[in-house]
Amino acid sequence: MSEKLSEKFNRGALLNVNCPSREVLKRITSRWSVLILLALKKETLRFSELRRTVGGVSERMLSQTLRHMEEDGFVERIAYEVVPPHVEYRLTPLGREVEAQVTGLADWLEENLSRILAQREN
Repeated sequence: MSEKLSEKFNRGALLNVNCPSREVLKRITSRWSVLILLALKKETLRFSELRRTVGGVSERMLSQTLRHMEEDGFVERIAYEVVPPHVEYRLTPLGREVEAQVTGLADWLEENLSRILAQREN
């Protein structure tokens, strides 16, 4: 019995141009998402703390990336009803799962950076 096209699409055939998982992959593997996941690995951070921790990210890009990560269920935004506004971010259980995967990639990168840089010089 052959698999229906809709079943293949829903399963997430990542190499298919119409696969919905491609958008999630794009979001997760963006430079800022990866760094945010690593920054939130061990603690909940306020927006300003997160911006300082993730060096080089603009306020606009941080806001946009956090919004996408919240939409995808990786980050929880906690807003406190105080003046001035106090907002914190932390990983959700789903965010912790993807953070573990990203940490593996980051560890591999750090361990192999000298090899990669040497290859670039050749």
